[in-house]
Amino acid sequence: MRRFLMSTLSLSLLLAGGAVAAQALPAANLSAQAKVSMKEARQIALKTYPGQVVKQELEKESGGSGLRYSFDIKSAKATHEVGVDAKTGKVLENSVEGADND
Repeated sequence: MRRFLMSTLSLSLLLAGGAVAAQALPAANLSAQAKVSMKEARQIALKTYPGQVVKQELEKESGGSGLRYSFDIKSAKATHEVGVDAKTGKVLENSVEGADND
């Protein structure tokens, strides 16, 4: 009985580890599909709207090639979301996220 419980616990931990690795895999796959690096896209975004990048991510989203970098860029006036196509480097979005009331 004890051997059975140890085997079951080991198998459960192995499967849980595989599930975590499977969730991380899509992000790596997205990076492999990008022709523009995060660093290059960040430079494009900051030329579009200068400020401080407070959030950045690579995501699948409609528009352009379907793969884009999204940057939240904060300035003294507002926070903008700037989207850059990860395959072409084209700016897909430059919109106000919300005004800062500091």
